[in-house]
Amino acid sequence: MEYTSDILVIGSGLAGLGYALKVADFARVNLITKKGLTETSTSKAQGGIAAVLGPDDRFEYHIKDTLTTGEGLSHPDIVELVVRQGPERIRELVEMGAHFDLGKDNGYDLGREGGHSHRRVIHAQDMTGAEVERILAEKVLAHPNIRVFENHMGVDLITRQRLVRRGAVVANAEESCLGAYVLNTLTGEVETFSAAITLLATGGVGKVYLYTSNPDIATGDGIAMAYRVGAWIGNMEFVQFHPTCLYHYAAKNFLISEALRGEGAILIDQKGRAFMEKYHALKDLAPRDTVARAIDLEMKKTGADCVYLDISHKPADFVKSRFPNIYQECLKYGIDLTAGPIPVVPAAHYMCGGVATDAWGRTTISNLFAVGEVSMTGLHGANRLASNSLLEALVFSHQAAQVAKETLPELLSRPQSPVPEWNPFGATDSEEAVVVSHNWDEIRRFMWNYVGIVRTDRRLLRAQHRIDLIQQEIQEYYWNFIITSDLLELRNIATVADIIIRMALRRKESRGLHYNLDYPHQDDENFHQDTLMSAEGWH
Repeated sequence: MEYTSDILVIGSGLAGLGYALKVADFARVNLITKKGLTETSTSKAQGGIAAVLGPDDRFEYHIKDTLTTGEGLSHPDIVELVVRQGPERIRELVEMGAHFDLGKDNGYDLGREGGHSHRRVIHAQDMTGAEVERILAEKVLAHPNIRVFENHMGVDLITRQRLVRRGAVVANAEESCLGAYVLNTLTGEVETFSAAITLLATGGVGKVYLYTSNPDIATGDGIAMAYRVGAWIGNMEFVQFHPTCLYHYAAKNFLISEALRGEGAILIDQKGRAFMEKYHALKDLAPRDTVARAIDLEMKKTGADCVYLDISHKPADFVKSRFPNIYQECLKYGIDLTAGPIPVVPAAHYMCGGVATDAWGRTTISNLFAVGEVSMTGLHGANRLASNSLLEALVFSHQAAQVAKETLPELLSRPQSPVPEWNPFGATDSEEAVVVSHNWDEIRRFMWNYVGIVRTDRRLLRAQHRIDLIQQEIQEYYWNFIITSDLLELRNIATVADIIIRMALRRKESRGLHYNLDYPHQDDENFHQDTLMSAEGWH
């Protein structure tokens, strides 16, 4: 089956939906999404969107906070671009119908989170992402120029230079993206989606780790696909671990928003003692990497399975109204936010690296764009400032849409290259699914143990040895058997794990989210730069 459109969007979070809406006024859009339209990381986002909206805030303050948190690797021009566009992009959401919480005099109720010098986080209670996803999905489904394909997972990008072949590379033209091969997970058929422009908006990589706040879909698909066709990838060693996920055997990956600490919640140990003052002047409002490392160290020192977060000293009515979703979710597990401390642990949360792009979302492959967590724009540097992620997706979906509007007419005027259908090369059904599940589990465990919050070269080398062997197994398995979504996800997390390990080994210092006990200090002389590589090597 082949589908043709002007633009192909892969992913249905804020980045994908926002972009699709902006380009649909002048283009035919096919939008594919791995599960249901709203099963995304965006819909799980609790905290909010950071932007300069308060009377005492200024662009300069937000820029400074972002650069400080980025530990010298945030690109100043990109930071200024994103911060200055913030209020306008939020205004567009409000005009679409998104509802954000109001405070005094009908102004926005702005929260404050770790690393921010001012209150600037606009939110919809503690379900901001769900509200944004709701209004965007509603508009997308109603737009006549957008066709949505649920339960469709990207297999490989199609480029002129690298048309998919079994182990072969076809170098016959300019390196340019022509669309993607996509698995219909309901039928098992691999379908061809051709387009003049392709946008990756596939989200993050949390499922590469054993413990994560991310939904099950976050397996690094877009990064892996882009890497396989030669796109540059950057800063993948900088994985943000959220300090506070609910620690409960039945709670799979429920995040406890940093906004609780912004409203006065305190981290305590098993004896009820606050400990963050030992690690940072901002105490519980320190940047996430500092808080995550502090919790990790406290747990290792005491042998405890978790620490605790306490907001019970705040009025119960305030807690219930400000955090209704978190309050109700904790109650499901017999935990009352208003009555006492709740058990929390760190978990893999956000990837600060990704597919390298410019200020317009363009990758190093012509006509291939990347927006949102899948991308590395230069905004976050070595560490992400809280609630800058949805802001980044808003701004760069707008930026990429402007490029599409300018370039699409000329692209469509060119003769269209024929795109071959997917060729399974005689692959057969597999009766060894245990190979997939075993390797999946092993990758996630050694990534957590060896490439987690605190690293050493010895641990990283152990991880590299294991991922090399597993990738050999996956490569053989992939080409011999008919593909499934489980096999595709395994292939992708293995690719992403390999990139993270190699970039972590290359950075011989500690900076931001990358903390290596063998190199505990920053080395600005040798590493005050992005880590960039492609399948062809380092850049």
